[in-house]
Amino acid sequence: MANFLLVHGAWHGAWCWQRVLTPLIQAGHHTHAVTLTGVGERAHLLRPGIDLETHIQDVLSAMDAEELNDVVLVVHSYAGMLGTAVADRRPERLRHLVYLDAVLPAPGESWSSTQAPETRAARIAASEADPLYSFPAPNPAVFGLSGEDHAWVARRQTRHPGGPYTQALQFNAERVASVPRTFINCTQPPLATIEVSRQRMVDPQFWGGHWLPGSRVVELNTGHDPMVSDPQGLTSLLLDCSR
Repeated sequence: MANFLLVHGAWHGAWCWQRVLTPLIQAGHHTHAVTLTGVGERAHLLRPGIDLETHIQDVLSAMDAEELNDVVLVVHSYAGMLGTAVADRRPERLRHLVYLDAVLPAPGESWSSTQAPETRAARIAASEADPLYSFPAPNPAVFGLSGEDHAWVARRQTRHPGGPYTQALQFNAERVASVPRTFINCTQPPLATIEVSRQRMVDPQFWGGHWLPGSRVVELNTGHDPMVSDPQGLTSLLLDCSR
C-alpha cells in the first residue's frame, strides 16, 4: 500500500481529484487530497498575506495530520513549487515525487520566473488591483477542456492568491533529486506557461546535472487537467509510480 498525497494547481482545489480518488482507494492505497489556503472550499480564507510558505505548510501539515510516510506526492501545475519544497525539507518521507504537468523550478526562482513577460505583468497587475491580492482563473479551454468537463471546472475555479506567484523558492537541488521523480507531460494540448518545464525535464544540465538521474518522463495524450479529462489514464500512471 502507498500513501498518495494529491496537491492541485492554481485556481483549483481538492475537488479536481474526484475522478481519481476512488480508483486509487479501490486499488488499496491511502489517498488524501489537499486544498491550499485561499482556493477551493477554502476560498473564504483568501487574503493579501498568503504566500508560498503558506502553501508549503498546507502540504507539510497534511502529511503530519494524516501521519503519512512512504508518500507518493503528486503535484499538479503550480504545485510543482510546493512538491520541490517538500522534497527539499522532508525527502525521507517520500517514496516518489510526481510532477504532473508541473512547474520545475530552479533554485531561487518563483512560479512566475519562467512565464512570458506579458503573462507575468497581467497577473501581477490583476493582483495589485484586487483588495485580496489575487488574480482570476483562465478559461478552462486552455487546459484542453470542452463540453461538460469545461463547465465543471469553470464553475469551481476560484481566484488564486498573488503572493505565491512572485515569491522565490530556495532549495538544495541535490537533496530534492534524492527522491525518485516522474514528470507526466500532458501533450494534447500542451499548456504554454509550462513550456520551460518541458525543456528542463530532458535537460542533462538541469539542477547542475542532478535532475535526470533518478527521474523519468512519461506522456499522457490529454490536456493540462488530466484528472478531469483522462482520469483512467492518469490513475494508471500514478499506480505505476507507487510500485
